Amino acid sequence: MSNSMSEKIQYDREKEPITKGKLVLKFFPFTRNIAERMSQRLPANVEVGDLVNAGIIGLIDAIEKFDISKEIRFKTYAEFRIRGAILDELRSLDWVPRFLRQKMNQIEETYYRLEQELGRPATDQETAKALELNIEEFYEILGQSHGTILFSLDDLGDDPDNKTKNLLSLIADSEEKNPFFSVKFKELMKIISKGINRLPEREKLVLSLYYYEELTMKEIGQVMDVNESRVSQIHTKAILLLQIRLKKMMP
Repeated sequence: MSNSMSEKIQYDREKEPITKGKLVLKFFPFTRNIAERMSQRLPANVEVGDLVNAGIIGLIDAIEKFDISKEIRFKTYAEFRIRGAILDELRSLDWVPRFLRQKMNQIEETYYRLEQELGRPATDQETAKALELNIEEFYEILGQSHGTILFSLDDLGDDPDNKTKNLLSLIADSEEKNPFFSVKFKELMKIISKGINRLPEREKLVLSLYYYEELTMKEIGQVMDVNESRVSQIHTKAILLLQIRLKKMMP
């Protein structure tokens, strides 16, 4: 950033100027809220404070890299960076047991294969049968995996050798002035929306209530008349299916 840019940044489309330091303070509660909500899906041994600290690093990174010329709300961009930094912290901790990670990879591969064969999302019963599990065992794995399906949209678009930038890096790059990059961000939003719309209704409802209405798992259970454990299972499945769809739909 230039000296003048480091002193002031415009964080929304109304172009309201705010100092960099005040921007960090303004978005600290927002960052903490993201960390606390993510921690609800994690084992108790994962410290919320560590997630908040990682989120602050993501927030500062967002402030440093945000390009005000690109018609994107700072809050939207910052949320990606904050979540991405928290996910990086969780990956570095490697807190997911290997056997559970292997089980979830098997479930993801099975969901993908069955959808290709059936031309529609597989039911829980079909997936369990393909995995040679009874439905109770299948749900138990989903319950154990609550919080393990962690992925960042910041990951989507990278090639395995890291030879190309991901979409958010392209948008954040203040050296690039080509409007193509803001267009790519809008395309990403469309891809996410399309991916969610293609989910089964129950999974779509859970994502909507959790991420948009910001209800807790317990509150969602009351709305859907199921217990909190079942909501957790549906959420895990929804995130898994969305991850599969986004990977398929990303150019």
